[in-house]
Amino acid sequence: MTKTPQTPRNQRANGAIVGACLAFAAGMAGMAYAAVPLYDMFCRVTGYNGTTQRVEQASDVILDEKIKVTFDANVGPGLPWDFGPVQRDIDVRIGETVQVMYRAKNLSSKPTTGQATFNVTPMAAGAYFNKVQCFCFTETTLQPSEEMEMPVVFFVDPEIVKPVETKDIKTLTLSYTFYPREPSKPVAAVKDEETDNRL
Repeated sequence: MTKTPQTPRNQRANGAIVGACLAFAAGMAGMAYAAVPLYDMFCRVTGYNGTTQRVEQASDVILDEKIKVTFDANVGPGLPWDFGPVQRDIDVRIGETVQVMYRAKNLSSKPTTGQATFNVTPMAAGAYFNKVQCFCFTETTLQPSEEMEMPVVFFVDPEIVKPVETKDIKTLTLSYTFYPREPSKPVAAVKDEETDNRL
């Protein structure tokens, strides 16, 4: 049985199919790589999953109504730290900018670095919890036995009293978990390493 030779049209069609498949595979790989930062950005914009908002300035509206904010702290596996809030809860006026402190201590005999993740519960309130300043925005390195107090400056957006799902919330919990992290190298050190590797 003889094979029918492929016409130029068939060859072009097959090439287009192969090209489309390769483009699809490359696109899926790119989406997988971008999934984590995109999800993180989505959470920060929407407050989804209790993610708090980062703002540059304090609220200019303060209500007479108060809300209780409680503070939670955890340490992930592999980070030898003692970590907790200085005070367990406060009552604040909605819209009022306040500062609270967390305290961390390195219990090991060597420098260790951590970075905190955070969320607010109930999760619906995450979009209304605004941080002006927070240690969670950067990594933290503690020397052996070093203890450090770390501030969080925040306010609860007065808009929280308007939506049906949040207007009756009387207590929020701000929760942090510190995880171990390799300290970032200064840009100059990275360039020196790249130069050494080329030699």
